[in-house]
This record gives sequence, C-alpha cells and structure tokens, in this order.
Amino acid sequence: MHRKTPFASVDTFALLSVLVPLSAYLLTLAPTVTFFDSGEFLTAVSSLGIPHSPGYPLFVTYAKPFTWLPFGTIAFRVNFATAVSASLACLGVYLLTLRLLSGDEGDPGCAVTGFLRRSAGLCAALSFAFTPRLWLQSNHDKPYPLLAFLAAVVFWLLLVWRENYLKGEERPGLVYLGAFLCGLAFGAHQIIVLLVPSFAFLVLATDRRLITRVREQLLASAFFFVGFSVYLHLPIRAMANPLLNWGDPRTLPRFLWSFLRKGYPRETVERDLPLLLKQLAAFNLAHEFSFVGLFLILVGAVAFRTRHREFIIAFGIAVAVFLAYIVGYQNTPEETIFLTEEFFTPLYLVAAVFLGMGLFTAAETLSGYLPTAFSRGGAVALFLLMALVPALLCRANFHENDQRENFLAYDYGVNTFRSLPEGAALFTWGDSGAFPLWYLQGVERMREDLDLLHIPHLQFGWYLDSFPHLFQRSALRTAPVEKMAVRDVLFLAMGEQMARRPVFWDFSTRYSVDSVSVPLLQKGIVYRIQEAAGAARPLPDTAVWNIYSLRGILGQRLFFRDLDSEKAIQIYAYSRLEAGRTLLSLGRTGEGVAELGMAGRLSPALKGEIRRVLLEHGVR
Repeated sequence: MHRKTPFASVDTFALLSVLVPLSAYLLTLAPTVTFFDSGEFLTAVSSLGIPHSPGYPLFVTYAKPFTWLPFGTIAFRVNFATAVSASLACLGVYLLTLRLLSGDEGDPGCAVTGFLRRSAGLCAALSFAFTPRLWLQSNHDKPYPLLAFLAAVVFWLLLVWRENYLKGEERPGLVYLGAFLCGLAFGAHQIIVLLVPSFAFLVLATDRRLITRVREQLLASAFFFVGFSVYLHLPIRAMANPLLNWGDPRTLPRFLWSFLRKGYPRETVERDLPLLLKQLAAFNLAHEFSFVGLFLILVGAVAFRTRHREFIIAFGIAVAVFLAYIVGYQNTPEETIFLTEEFFTPLYLVAAVFLGMGLFTAAETLSGYLPTAFSRGGAVALFLLMALVPALLCRANFHENDQRENFLAYDYGVNTFRSLPEGAALFTWGDSGAFPLWYLQGVERMREDLDLLHIPHLQFGWYLDSFPHLFQRSALRTAPVEKMAVRDVLFLAMGEQMARRPVFWDFSTRYSVDSVSVPLLQKGIVYRIQEAAGAARPLPDTAVWNIYSLRGILGQRLFFRDLDSEKAIQIYAYSRLEAGRTLLSLGRTGEGVAELGMAGRLSPALKGEIRRVLLEHGVR
C-alpha cells in the first residue's frame, strides 16, 4: 500500500503562497484614502461608477463586493481587495513555477525532489510578494495586481495546453479560456495587450500549422470579446448617473473617447541619451529582487534554457514589447517615468518564476554534495536556505511600504474642509489635491454643502453635466471652452460663483495659475478670492492651523511616504512660510517668526529660505 509522504502537502504550499503575502499586506495596509488616484478609484468602486480613462471596469466590479464587508471604512475594504488580488498574483507565481519544474516523479528521491520544487515555488511567490513594486501596489487601491494575476493564469493555461498538445492530446478549451481572460483583463488595465505577442508565440511555437486553423482562431477571438464585454459596464453605469461618471460614456463617441484615452494629450519630448537610459531603467530587476535575486533569475533561465526555451523567449518578447511601447511609443517625460514603472508588474511576476527555477537549481546542486541518506532534514535545511531570499527582501522593503499609519491624504482632505465656510466653492487643480476630497465628500459624506470643482475638467461638457445646479445655464455652456486657455475657463466659472457664495482656491491652483492680479486671502492651505483688491495686503488667517491634524508629520513615528505625500508636507510648510512672510511685511514680527519656525519644523529643507526671509525683513 502506497504511503503518503510528509512532503506531499501541495495544497499547504499553495495556501502559504497566498496567506503569507496576505498577512504581510494586511499588516502594512493603508487604513484609508491615499494620494494619486486613490480617492477617485474609491469613489468609483463605492458607487459602481467610472474612474478616469479607460474606466477600469473589471477592477471596479471586482472590488465592489469588498465594500460590503462588515469592518473598516470603504477605503480600507477596497485596499483589502487589492491586497487579496496581489496575494492571488503570488499564487500565480507558485503555480507557474511548479508547472515549469514538474517532471518525472518515479525516481526514488521523488519525495524530496517534489518538496524542493514546491519549496522553490513558495519562495519564488514570497520573493515576488516582497518586491517593492508589488508591495507598493498591494496596500492601497490599485488595478495592477489583479492584472498580474490574470496574466499568470493565462500563462499557466497555455503551459498546460502546450504540455498536452505535445503529448498528442488537443485541449483547445484551455486556449479559449485564456483568450476570454485576456479580454477580461482589459478591464483591469489595457497593458494586457502588450502580453498578447508572448501568448501568441507560445501557441505558434508549439505548432506553426495552428496559424492555418481559422475556425479555432475565430473561436478564440469570440471568447476574447466575451471577456472584453466587461466594458459594457461603462455605458450601462453612465446611464444611471453614478457619483463618479468620468467622460459620461453612454454614447459610442463618448465611449471611444474614454476607452482610447482621448482626454490625455500626448506631450512631445525631445529625447536625449540620459532620458533614454532613465526610461529603460524603469524596468529594473535588480531593484525589485536585489542582485542576489537577479543572479538566481539568470541561473534559472540558463539552467532551463533547453527544456523551456519557448517560455524564456516569450518572456524576452514581453520585455521587448513593453519597452518598445513605453520607451519608443510613449517617450515618457522624465518627471512621469515613475508612473510607467507600475506597468511592469506582470513582467516581474514572470521574472519571479525564473527566480524560483534558479532556487530549485541551486538547491538540487547543493543536495548532490550531501550524504546519500539525505532526506527530510536536509530538505528542510535547503528550504530554509532558499527562504533567505524572500526574507531579506521583506526586511529591506517593509519599512518603506508600511502604510498602516498613513493618514496624510485623509488629514489633508479633512484639513481642507475645515478651512472652508459653509456653502463655499473650492476650485482644485491637481489629482492628489482633488481626489481625497471626492472620496471624503462622496463616500464618507463629509461637507456635502461644498462644491468641489476640478479646474482641468471645466473644459468638458460631461463634467459640466455633473453639476447641473451650477452649470445648467452657465456661460460655459455657450463659450468654446475646449479651445480656451484653462485660466480663462477658470475665471469665467469663478466669476459666476463669486456673485453668490465664497470662492476658494487650493494650494495647487494658487501656484498653477497666473494669479498676480487676483486678490487672495490665505486661510491655512487654501485661499479665498476677494471681490476686489484692498488698499492694504490682507492679513492671513492663521487661526485655522489650530484645528488642523498633522498625524505622522511632526515628531511621530515615520511611515510610508510617496511623492505626493511629500508634496502635501511641503504644502503645509510653504503655506506657513508664505503666511510668515506676509505677517512680517505687515509688521507682525512675533507672529511671522512663529509661522516661519513652524515651516522649518515641517520641512527642514526650507531653513535656508527662512533665513533669507528673516534677513529681508531685518529679523535676526
């Protein structure tokens, strides 16, 4: 009677490849809204609405059921949904690694060998889990982990299909399912199209004659479009006028405008060699996996170069296509290269599979130097040795991805609200300045008396439609706003609002618009528009600082800070610097010095500028 060995716990290893990353992600999960696109995605998910182009319908519908969980805020629940999808992507690494390492287990040492295979797969999954890119995407709302998981499933289906086909057993249903998932993945992010050449290569490399099978190609295309039909979410939900209805894609022209990202003008950039190198460096295996991990990736590719030549070539095709698109077609400006780094998540997933193959090769090589009686104890020792790779990655990347106390965006939005009187209109400019406010007002129902107007969108009719109480009879309806300068559109809208309510700008608007002729009254981090310039410069309202929350900024435990989090801190600091400069110019020396002192505490980098301001006003 065959006795099951202790090494046959395949399900245990698969379970660990999900639960260990999920535990780490929950430990570092952002508790609420963050910066960048977070507030917008959260608002869209909560209302089953439509975020910015191209709409992300799969991510929105995937995350929506998580909002029904009986714990945490809506933001926490959606962040949890992202953590789950990232953990499933790690499972994809495990399954792919195991599939590529599978072989004949009829030899006497099959139990130990099988244990080492699963150990290598688990360590590969954990190494991917603790890469800075995936970890960054796992602890707040992002669609990329979901896309990576779907890409892993498609690769796995094609590998299983290929293995059966080479044995003489055709299973076209696996290819059709893969095509369906490709179409579905479009609803997570359109960069799935960059993996299609790799998928096609795996099919044609198995048998070139398959290209002549028109019927199978038509069926695969049909399954693709069935998956792609997730995009029907856009026109269907647009007709229901959800809370967030970006582009209002209820008609075919508006749908294509959103799907084809027509709202984002391409920026022409003169590329030189330094820019090219920075664009290429956006894909960085050494940064993600460390140099040790990069070495193991190369070991895995070299060791299996014959057995899995087609899969290695498919990965090379994917890398080439991604770089050709991002570097060649997009020609990304230097200041936005960091945004394209997120696109490479599916490539890092496949690289983690090669890392697992390298770990298995190294472990198998080491086992050859151990005694013949080598079995469970030695296998466990090799597993612990392999586990050092993800353990070191976890140790290196934990702190910078720890968002459990990241309330910066939430507090920034609340502090903005606290600065505004009842019934005010606030004009915002940047996404990170606007999106947290959208979430707080639309989902958490804060300050529903305010109107939050995003200046770059005032040129679009669909955006004006979302404020019928403001713009139904507005001059913006008849003016050629799409051809006007943004500043002119802003002043036209602002003039209409000032006749009946207080009007404010946020900090980004203050420094993004030519405001020399605009009389502004500073109130913390916002500015009230005065009806006319007075004879004397208005005194800034500094009392509002007493009701601001600055968690995690002054003398508290450090936590995760991204680019826009640092910008928020700088906004607080520059606002106090500006208030201090104004107070000094008005002869309020004590108050001005106090404001400058707080600016220096918030941002030590400003101390040189603070000294110059003091010298300008004769204060030592």
